[in-house]
Formats: sequence, C-alpha cells, structure tokens
Amino acid sequence: MRLTVRDIQKMKANHEPIPVITAYDAPSARLSEAAGIPIILVGDSLGMVVQGHDTPVPVKLEHMIYHASIVSRVTTRPLIVGDLPFMTYSVSIEQALSNAARLMQEGGVGVVKLEGGEAFAPTIARLVTAGIPVMAHIGLLPQSVNQVGGMRVQGRDIEGARQLLRDAQAVQDAGAFAVVLESMPSELGRMITEQLTIPTIGIGAGLFCDGQVQVFHDIMGMFEDFIPRHTRRYAETGKTIREAVAAYADDVKARRFPTDENSFTLKDDVLNALYGDGKGALNGSVEQSHHDAQQSKIVASS
Repeated sequence: MRLTVRDIQKMKANHEPIPVITAYDAPSARLSEAAGIPIILVGDSLGMVVQGHDTPVPVKLEHMIYHASIVSRVTTRPLIVGDLPFMTYSVSIEQALSNAARLMQEGGVGVVKLEGGEAFAPTIARLVTAGIPVMAHIGLLPQSVNQVGGMRVQGRDIEGARQLLRDAQAVQDAGAFAVVLESMPSELGRMITEQLTIPTIGIGAGLFCDGQVQVFHDIMGMFEDFIPRHTRRYAETGKTIREAVAAYADDVKARRFPTDENSFTLKDDVLNALYGDGKGALNGSVEQSHHDAQQSKIVASS
C-alpha cells in the first residue's frame, strides 16, 4: 500500500528522519523503492539531469506528466511527489488548479510541489481546499534562477533570513503538508524545522531538517565533471558506466563480441536446405559456412 501524507507527518512526530530521492525513470524509481525510500520526488530538475538544460525553466507540464507517470506506474509503496514546472501555477489560481489536477490524474502523483513562500500561500490554500496535497518549496527557487542571478544560497542576511522564516510559517498556515528547504544556512534550516509542525525536507539546508532530498544521479556519481556541494557520492557509477561502454566498444572492434553465447543458430537441416536453395548470398556450401564460423572463433579467442 502506498504511503500517504499522514504517514510522512507521523515520521516527523516520531522523530524519524525522512530520506527522499529525486528520480525520473523506471530503473531509478524501482531501485529507490527497493531500498526503502518513503518519498520519490519527480522533480523539474529533470530539465538539467535528463534533458541537458542549464536550468529547469524549459521543462513543460507534459514532460512532468510523462516522467511522473513512469515513476508512479512502476512503484507501489513510496509517496510520489511531482513538481509543477515554471509558470504553470503563477498566472492564476485557476491555472494552478487545472495543472495540478492534470499532474495527479495523468501523472499519478499523490502530491504536487510548487516553489514560493508567502506570495504563493493563497495558491497553496486553494489547492489544499480542492483536495490536492501540496509540498511547498522555499529558499533557493531554481525556477527563479534568472531573477536571483544563479544558484545562490539564500537567507544569509537578516532581511533574507526573516523572510524565509515568514515564508515557512505562511506555507504551513496555508495547508502545505511539508516544505522543501533549499540552499540556506544550516542554522536557519534548524530554526525553521523547530518552528514548524510539518516536515521539513532539506537540500543544502543542514543536518537538522526532518528529512533530506538528493537527486538519484548525484548520489550515484553519474556526472563526473560536477559535484554539487550539498550532495555526497555514494557510488561512482559514472566511471563504471564509461569504462563498461569503452570495453564493449573495444570488443566490437576486435570482433570479440558477440560470441556463440550471445548468438542464435539454425538447425543443420534448415541450414542445409537454405544453402541448397542456391539463392543469392546463401549460395555456397555448408562446409564453407562451418569453416567461416571456426575462423571467427579463432579470431575471437586471439
């Protein structure tokens, strides 16, 4: 049975840390579920991780629905959260309602996530009233990267810190069931976590949040040229994959692959009949065919 928002809130009440993984496809979702992850976030960070963009801004609602539908289809237990992408909830509350409904109905998510604090409290409240669970997101807002001048830590000055405290309280009061705290000083992450009754999920917000979220590809080390400060590599999958692909390419070039173990054969009577037909490329002798096969084995073993 799939976990619910109440199950996650009970984890905070019981002081049980909440691990969250951001995943976008069937293999990563299945592996995350098998590892016991209670929440899978289908994030609009897929714009950078999967699509190769510099920011999540180009991601469309249809992209989110597509990836969310995969993750929800191949899992049975984790709570699935889906991001509402850039400008799909900012024009009006009606727009937010319509797009959140699509993400739930077509994408299969149990919760929608949107960026913004105090200013988006009315939107959160309306979604919750309509029966749509919401995970809020404050601190660094990747969809606003062009406005804030890059992926920068937020809340380092007194005015910024006080605004984040107000944002946190506002999204809780609006009915958000949890809130992501991204890229802020750890002391501020702790203050917000102690202030709120809903779970806080940190990413670059320190140790004392109720949970942590990391991108599957980051903790697996799938990108060799960039390591975000807020992450930790638990494997070097990128290096392993690169070396494996290079070994495959070498085997193909040297005709070491495929071998008999990777190939299929015809029965002798079928092979004899085909060569006996005397048609085109099949014209020849069974003996020559067997000779060629033996020569291939010799090359493969050398």
